[in-house]
Amino acid sequence: MVDNGDRRSSSPLRVVPQPRQRDDRLLGLAPEKLLTNVLDTMPAGMFSVDPAGRITSWNHAMEQLTGFPAREALGKDCSILNSDTCSGVACGAKGEPVCPLYQEGDIRDRRCRIQRRDGSWLSVLKNARAMSDEDGNLLGGIEVVTDLSQIESLEDQLETLRRASAGQGRFGRLTGKHPAMRRLYELVELAGRSDAAVLLQGETGTGKELVARAVFEASARKNRPFVRVSCAALTESLLESELFGHVRGAFTGAVASRVGRFEAANGGTVFLDEIGDISPAVQTKLLRVLQEKEFERVGDNRPIKVDVRFIAATNCDLQSACAEGNFRRDLFYRLAVIPIRLPSLRERRDDIPMLVDYFMERMNARQGRAITRIHPDAMATIMAYSWPGNVRELENAIEYAFAVTRGSAITVDCLPTHLTHPTLAPPTARAGKARPRGAPDAETLREVLAAHDGNRTRAAEHLGVSRVTLWKWLKQVELA
Repeated sequence: MVDNGDRRSSSPLRVVPQPRQRDDRLLGLAPEKLLTNVLDTMPAGMFSVDPAGRITSWNHAMEQLTGFPAREALGKDCSILNSDTCSGVACGAKGEPVCPLYQEGDIRDRRCRIQRRDGSWLSVLKNARAMSDEDGNLLGGIEVVTDLSQIESLEDQLETLRRASAGQGRFGRLTGKHPAMRRLYELVELAGRSDAAVLLQGETGTGKELVARAVFEASARKNRPFVRVSCAALTESLLESELFGHVRGAFTGAVASRVGRFEAANGGTVFLDEIGDISPAVQTKLLRVLQEKEFERVGDNRPIKVDVRFIAATNCDLQSACAEGNFRRDLFYRLAVIPIRLPSLRERRDDIPMLVDYFMERMNARQGRAITRIHPDAMATIMAYSWPGNVRELENAIEYAFAVTRGSAITVDCLPTHLTHPTLAPPTARAGKARPRGAPDAETLREVLAAHDGNRTRAAEHLGVSRVTLWKWLKQVELA
């Protein structure tokens, strides 16, 4: 061995780093290709829409979250997601209310639910922004949605434990200890064991959708789709297409075949809200689905078999509607195999303090507030009010109080004006009665809007209709 005089020759071999050569291949990608790669590596779902609400881009995470492949989503209205924050909005329809994003310009950290391709629901956190050019012309919008299902699952587990310790049972957001509510819990549990149709009857705001979901969660179909259809929000032709689907060319504008809600809910549950508003023609077709478990798409004559459980809800007196010839008696009996009546808030006033505490706790958690008590005079005012809008109106009132309260306690002056000044209260004549099919008179609409400080969303909820229906009514009496 030749000794070269280097005493370090027995040391481990050292690698001397060489100068890194710049690789311009990535920089050489077309901007569009680079952007596509970036978007497809995002863990959050991202999509963009044009001014009419049509989807113009759809990343890989959106495909995974929703089950809609990009080829199906591109060019469609973003209403395919059926977001509950877009309730009552007709995307792209001329003269109809526009997208809330374009009204607000920016949406930050808003919780909502979107509907997957299979009909199931996903809780997400939405962030969105409207985009305009240098001249202020609207170009469209971009939305990013983050999956909250795991977080919400943990929240639900904590809520279940809290409610169990308070003796409130395991019925989701249903709250109350009044005997009428205890009877309701019993019926929900019994209905959950059955696969028979359920008819929920109660005033607007009593929580019919919450009860429907509680029945669904207690049933053997709880891991299958739960599909909600608001029957009052759609015209007869649109409702038929929504329920049964249609084939290409079935009517003007039917450029592609569409799967209906019944087909999407196969194996699961369909919740038909405001069932008292469906037309005689749709009643006949619905009866066939209930009897034969089959239907045909609009424009097609091939029967499609379906296995769904029906839950229907109404604030109308369907038995009176049957007697007047406005609702098919045979359909009523098919839907009301298990009839469940929801008590109004006036019938269970003892539950009001518990409900107030429940709403305050939820809003403190969601808004990061620390409003810990309600002044006795404010609670007395709440207890004295008639609550024609029931639990929903109470929740809205507490939410209003949270918005205006500066300290740690809700006082009388933090409550909505129609609670503290009864002359401004919404009309109660319709409570528990069938909602008229036509528009209420202009004076009634003015009173309801005034009672809700001009908030059309809350006014629509009070009247038991969608925001679009309220907008149409206001147009009819020249108030829009």
